[in-house]
Amino acid sequence: MTDAGTTLPTPAQAPAGSPVPGSAARTTKLAIVGAGAVGSTLAYAALMRGAARTVAMLDVNRAKVEAEVLDLQHGIQFMPMAKVEGSDDVAVCAGADVVVVTAGAKQKQGQTRLDLAEGTIGLMRSILPGLVEVAPDAVYVMVTNPVDIVTYAALKFSGLPPERLFGSGTVLDSSRLRFLVAQHCGVAVQNVHAYIAGEHGDSEIPLWSSATIGGVPLLDWPGIAGHPPLSEDAREEIAHEVVHSAYRIIEGKGATNYAVGLAGTRIIEAVLGDEHRLLPVSTLLDGDYGIDDVCLSLPTLIDRRGASERVEVPLSDAELTGLRSSAESLRAVARRFGL
Repeated sequence: MTDAGTTLPTPAQAPAGSPVPGSAARTTKLAIVGAGAVGSTLAYAALMRGAARTVAMLDVNRAKVEAEVLDLQHGIQFMPMAKVEGSDDVAVCAGADVVVVTAGAKQKQGQTRLDLAEGTIGLMRSILPGLVEVAPDAVYVMVTNPVDIVTYAALKFSGLPPERLFGSGTVLDSSRLRFLVAQHCGVAVQNVHAYIAGEHGDSEIPLWSSATIGGVPLLDWPGIAGHPPLSEDAREEIAHEVVHSAYRIIEGKGATNYAVGLAGTRIIEAVLGDEHRLLPVSTLLDGDYGIDDVCLSLPTLIDRRGASERVEVPLSDAELTGLRSSAESLRAVARRFGL
């Protein structure tokens, strides 16, 4: 037993990034850029889940980042063992295996994600070269809005290959979709397999035609006692809620942070754990579904290489039209900012 009263993990129990005593496994380092609501929550979630052996935080506000780090350090006794550090100097990110960028303009009530683009694109232009210099071999995950446009810009500014820099995309949107479907159908959310594709924003589309509940195609789901099947009206209502739920959260408490922190941590785990997990992240398309030169979300294989391979799921005609429309919307915004 440790002095905290918790059992040391056996090899089978060891969390991702925590080397087993006596093993030759390398340690892992996660760097988080931005110590705001999302960055600090993501650091907390990553530490609680044992995602990495070292968590480093970078923020221009030195007092803020040092306070967040100190607060997290005081809780290490109750988490899988890890080192937490932070600074306003980019050197704190040196040697990171994964760099998650959460820094950006804060979304205000009434703003769309695309309204945030200009300031955040400028920030990426200034910070990415220094990050790549100190962490040249890292996988970079953009978790800042508007994530698809920011990811596209970051690829241009960083010079990194597309598999090593991608956005969190619709991982969170898909989680919201699954939660709402599970709630309507009266099943555990873990039994729902469904994706949101396209923009992380107003033009995103639910892929109903490929969704399943416990292996049953969602469109054929018969319903269970007290829970009717998913009618077209119910699906439209759910899709609307997925798009607008973030605005409701921002209106109520000023920011979204818990779910996005967990979603970001899930992506980190898939990379550091070399999981080969399918997640709907935002990547640069190159001819998929007849779409290219734009970043948007599709189910993608995530492993130690990063976003290693997109998987083309079957789409209905309406879904394909929606995906291409979403791509055009994003491409128009990118052109507006000279990208």
